[in-house]
Amino acid sequence: MAAKSKNMADAPAPRFGAFGGVFTPCTLTILGVIMFLRLGQVVGQAGLLRALAIILLANVITLLTSLSLSAIATNTKMRGGGAYFLISRSLGVEFGAAIGIVFYLAQAIAVAMYVIGFTEAFRATFAMFGEMSPILIASTVNLIVFICVFIGAGWTIKIQYGILAVLVAALASFFLGAFGSASPSQLGANLQASYPEGVGFFTAFALFFPAVTGIMAGANMSGDLKDPGRMIPVGTLSAIGVTTVVYILMAVALCAACSRGELLDDKQIVMHTAWAPSAIAAGIFAATLSSALSSMMGAPRILQALSRDNIFKTLNVFRGGSGRHAEPRRAILVTFVIAQTCILLGDLDTIAPLITMAFLITYGILNLATYTESITHNPSYRPRFRWSHWSTALLGGVCCLVVMCLIAPVWAVVSIVGMGIIYRLVRVREITARWGDVRTGTLFERARRSLLALEEETERHPKNWRPVILALSGAGWQRTRLAVFGHWLTAGHGVLTLGQVITGDVEDIVERRMAQKRLIGKFIREERLQAFPAVVAASDQTEGMEALVQSQGLGVLKPNTILVGWPSDPDRFQAFGTLLRVVSELKRSLVIIRNADESDDDPWDVPDGTIDVWWRGKDNGPLMLLLAHLLTTNHAWRERKIRLLRIVPSDAAIEETTNHLDNLLETSRIEGVSVVLVSDDPKGVIQRVSSGAAVAILGFEPPNEGNEEDFINAMNAFAGDLQRVIFVKSAGEVELES
Repeated sequence: MAAKSKNMADAPAPRFGAFGGVFTPCTLTILGVIMFLRLGQVVGQAGLLRALAIILLANVITLLTSLSLSAIATNTKMRGGGAYFLISRSLGVEFGAAIGIVFYLAQAIAVAMYVIGFTEAFRATFAMFGEMSPILIASTVNLIVFICVFIGAGWTIKIQYGILAVLVAALASFFLGAFGSASPSQLGANLQASYPEGVGFFTAFALFFPAVTGIMAGANMSGDLKDPGRMIPVGTLSAIGVTTVVYILMAVALCAACSRGELLDDKQIVMHTAWAPSAIAAGIFAATLSSALSSMMGAPRILQALSRDNIFKTLNVFRGGSGRHAEPRRAILVTFVIAQTCILLGDLDTIAPLITMAFLITYGILNLATYTESITHNPSYRPRFRWSHWSTALLGGVCCLVVMCLIAPVWAVVSIVGMGIIYRLVRVREITARWGDVRTGTLFERARRSLLALEEETERHPKNWRPVILALSGAGWQRTRLAVFGHWLTAGHGVLTLGQVITGDVEDIVERRMAQKRLIGKFIREERLQAFPAVVAASDQTEGMEALVQSQGLGVLKPNTILVGWPSDPDRFQAFGTLLRVVSELKRSLVIIRNADESDDDPWDVPDGTIDVWWRGKDNGPLMLLLAHLLTTNHAWRERKIRLLRIVPSDAAIEETTNHLDNLLETSRIEGVSVVLVSDDPKGVIQRVSSGAAVAILGFEPPNEGNEEDFINAMNAFAGDLQRVIFVKSAGEVELES
């Protein structure tokens, strides 16, 4: 039974605005450890021109992603979970779960990156701590960050205002010092790249890209924002604009003020260039701590949102919150443990590329979600943010994928495969989300376009004939074998609809009609059929069946074949004959299933024996042979051999008829054997030769009005005691040579 995904009640009233809840955490996370401790190295390796290209490329990716983020954020009522919430509500619970796990781990590992960055700066600034274990310092700082966030987000946000002021002072100090010692000649000397061995453009890009991944810091706080749909676009795009200018100016200033050797060898070059190095030290401490705080605040909220959707039972322990504002303290504790583990195992240069890959795949999927929403033309996609287009979303997604492959092809493949595994695990569990997603719209748009394209094909070539079968049962779907045969004839090749007629006053049976449709749907699911339900109400059975045959389907998917069961009640003979004539006049093929014993235990059991096609000419023969072939494409029927049989009056016709049947099998490319029999008693031969057949297929012509009983008696005489017979009347749409 499918698991149900549940949403918890909305969190308490959110508290933060665009500046405090989005712009400040985004800016502080972007202007973080990479800017102070690795920007000089990137500029030294790549040179000013390529460094500017790296900065612009990274910010183009984040800008395009932010446009997509803004579009989706303004198209839905945002709750907690940031990117996870947006992706799961667009691409579905499977993509959401995969991204939620990856993005949570990326944010948790990012805490370690920022803490390690703080440790490097701390040891370089205070010589007295140079001999102290960096792991001990980093672990202490990680614990402090954990305690701050554990107390509550409101207190942490207030701290960040002070950190922002320190950061502004640090930048002012750097620019005063850099432009005071800048020279045009130094700038010219640093224009071109000087990559060390084993380093290239995308190696430098991978080192820099984590600097700009802070664009999600505001979205991660979506559950705590007063108006997420309005504040996320304003705060995020403002932060990108401000920080892009800062990085460009810093790259120019470093190239103008420092030599190549200083840029490559001195990780503290920003501090040593500044007018007041102590301000830079304070800025580094502030930036790294604020980034760590932002990630430590955002990551647990992703885990909490993921657990509240009840996707993974093991995560349910994190769904609750503590205190008046439902702080995710259990998730905060786990995030602390993950960050501490990374501190014990890694260093800054090792962690940065891993985070790059995780963020790129998250951004790529977010762009894919927006692109898919845009192209499906779903009426529910009405974002208030107007600066996103399907082309920008597609470009953003492609950029993310290309950059992933260029940075680290192996890790890119590992990341994508890992996402695929999580997606598959969730898909197999058949979790039913309680929210709509874009997949239905995607399928609808694809189906709509395909139907219109098929409708424009004015000439329907027999080569493209497929069975579109309407199976009719007059007294409810208790004749399971009829439905199973329909499934066998269409599975993987065509479309099967199970139709039923409810008789009575149309105005009085609307509820019965809907109830019966639900019952047929349940029958389809229980029997694992690939079929659709269809129910009509009519004053009598025959009229209803005629209406169903004429009205069912859309465009080229209108039924071309009507499947019915053989009547056993003499009172139904006349109505049955009328139905056959009407269907034939409507140019639909007819397939009638006659089972000698309807009480077989399992209708899915395939009997032993051959599939006997009794050829009598090209009126019905091509469809009969094609239906036999369609049966053998099912795994259960694969070992059953097709026999193409014909009865001739004398031995003189054997050779010619055999050659004709062999040629039919050859030109139709259907595996089978031809058998020619001589007899003047067709009924006796059919019953004797096909007595051990799995099924015998015979052609027929509908009876004239008034001859219904004679027709049924004659066909029963042909079928005799055969266990399973399929009677076929072709509308002439099938050609074996196609």
